[in-house]
Amino acid sequence: MSGKKSFSSETSERYALALFELSLEDKSLEQVENNVKDFLHLYKQNDELKNFIKNPTNEIQIQFKVISEISKIMKFSKVFKNFLLVLIEKRRIFYLENIINNFFNLTSKKQGKINASLVSAKKLTETELGVIADELSKVIGKSISFNYKLDEELIGGLKVQVGSLMIDSSIKNKLKKYEQLMIEN
Repeated sequence: MSGKKSFSSETSERYALALFELSLEDKSLEQVENNVKDFLHLYKQNDELKNFIKNPTNEIQIQFKVISEISKIMKFSKVFKNFLLVLIEKRRIFYLENIINNFFNLTSKKQGKINASLVSAKKLTETELGVIADELSKVIGKSISFNYKLDEELIGGLKVQVGSLMIDSSIKNKLKKYEQLMIEN
């Protein structure tokens, strides 16, 4: 498998870095981060907005008007509003979700946090997630925040991925290992 990044991945990272650096320069990183969270929440909750943003046939002027109006209503910072308008102008607005994810990775690193994914076979409470995050934070030496998913196909156990480190204690994985051993013997 090639180590090269896709155009969309590389482009998303560059735009996220630009937003991050502009926010730092403007001393508005916290405000921009909150704007991004608010916009992402709206984006995920509103299928019309999602379709509008992902539709490449929309005219740039119409997109400008819609995003400007949303920015005004949601009181976005000048940096974030202008950033969204540049994405529209450069026809990169459909990379928005990837750009936002990369932006959050940058802000997490700056705050000394690590994003990790956690998949469990049963629904975990906020308390249980907190305990797992605290324990892993002690081992790694940095604060961890989870992207949590439920996957009942695991049968039991957890899967945790922190960067390139993968911990898979799921019963599904253990059964797969036993199956492989039986095939080999």
